Amino acid sequence: MMTPIKVKDVKDIENINRIVSRYDFDIWIHGKSGMADAKSILGMFVLKLNEPLTLVIPDGVNSKSLFKELSEYLEIG
Repeated sequence: MMTPIKVKDVKDIENINRIVSRYDFDIWIHGKSGMADAKSILGMFVLKLNEPLTLVIPDGVNSKSLFKELSEYLEIG
């Protein structure tokens, strides 16, 4: 499953990383500059925050609580 995500600054990176680290499935953030494991704080700093980013999680996982916790960052239409 893929959904756009807004990451504006270092505080957003820290908050998103703290939230996703509690989940036992893979969570990635993709951008034009590359992709990062959202559970890796260092990996997330590789992303360019001024480009469109996409949160990517495996199909078939229960993502309802994750999306609720990340709601302020997600751009769900």
